[in-house]
Amino acid sequence: MKLNKYLQGVLYNWPAKVLSLVFAVLVYAFIQFSTMGARVVSIPIEVHLPTSLEAESLVPASIEVSIQGNEDIIYLINPESIEASLDFSSVDVAGIATAPVVLRYEEDVFESAGIALQSDPQYYRILFGEGSDL
Repeated sequence: MKLNKYLQGVLYNWPAKVLSLVFAVLVYAFIQFSTMGARVVSIPIEVHLPTSLEAESLVPASIEVSIQGNEDIIYLINPESIEASLDFSSVDVAGIATAPVVLRYEEDVFESAGIALQSDPQYYRILFGEGSDL
């Protein structure tokens, strides 16, 4: 049985062709991952405290945010387009309370460019005590 001329061309020396394709994919992946970088910026954080309790430990005024993605793009991002907040307003008993840092940004714009954001730390702990009456 005689194979088609084009099919013979594809099947001729097929191990070398498959190996070349695998090597090309590995080189492409290496180049893509080698251009990934991280940028750390400090942004102000909005903290909502409970009205009935008083914070006895430090309340953060700013937080570090890591911007990860393509090095050509991450330095074009304006840190003012990212907002951070902590919400302790639901705390009603004295003691240590933990709240997650919430980052607000245009998610569809950042995700379409392959950019990820992460706060450091991701959670804050604050010690609350009974308010002092003067």
